[in-house]
Amino acid sequence: MTPRVVLIGPMGAGKSTVAGLLAEAWGVPARDTDADIEATEGREISEIFVDSGEAHFRALEAVAVAEALATHDGVLSLGGGAVLDPATRALLEGHRVVFLRVGLSEAVKRVGLGVGRPLLLGNVRSRIKALLDERSPIYEAAATFAVDTDARAPDEVAAEILERLA
Repeated sequence: MTPRVVLIGPMGAGKSTVAGLLAEAWGVPARDTDADIEATEGREISEIFVDSGEAHFRALEAVAVAEALATHDGVLSLGGGAVLDPATRALLEGHRVVFLRVGLSEAVKRVGLGVGRPLLLGNVRSRIKALLDERSPIYEAAATFAVDTDARAPDEVAAEILERLA
């Protein structure tokens, strides 16, 4: 069993929204590893970061992603930082992975003030820029292909993915 497609990208790229649209189009379930972690832990990701630290969250994330890749056959959406783990990137090899690319100004608009996003404490714009600069090459390397999301509605992004995977 393997996911139909795995969506990766930074916060604000629209992974969860696009995953839902793709799942609906294909008649398969959508799954989000951040939601899996919250369900398993019984608390929000922001609480996990504050109470247990980022390292603990990343360990939970690696387990959640490995489990989802092994058991989910629908559309899978990964948390923005999941691909930072080399073991996770290795597990993604052989899967159809789509990087939802988003520019800085669009990401800032979509994320807003970062409420509930522990990595954005402080200056939201500068934190998002740093995350995009750090992670974009990793997303590119892990992806089968990338889709630009700037100035596009989620259904347009989903339609491009459906067309490219047909």
